[in-house]
Amino acid sequence: MQFGSVPTVDVDALSAEAFLLDVRENDEWQAGHAEGALHIPMSEFVARYGELTEKAPEGDKVYVLCRVGGRSAQVAQYLIQQGVDAVNVAGGMQAWEAAGRPVSDGNGGAGTVI
Repeated sequence: MQFGSVPTVDVDALSAEAFLLDVRENDEWQAGHAEGALHIPMSEFVARYGELTEKAPEGDKVYVLCRVGGRSAQVAQYLIQQGVDAVNVAGGMQAWEAAGRPVSDGNGGAGTVI
């Protein structure tokens, strides 16, 4: 599946081991996120790009999430231009939550997608 020219995947196709990059802003992240995802807000992404290269397993796909898929498509496109194997997650965290995937508040409780 494609979002413009960006490779896109449905939430249902993600394995439990998928490396997730959440590019939503801090308030969205704090309300609820996928456990284990790396959080780098889109507004800070270029400046914090090194954090991704440090944490992403070498050669692994990077699955990029936002709330519905627009911001993550832009970041995935940027990553592809940098030579990273990046894929946009269709529907973002809203699709993640709708698919019954766990959403965490980061403090051991259930989170919500805003």
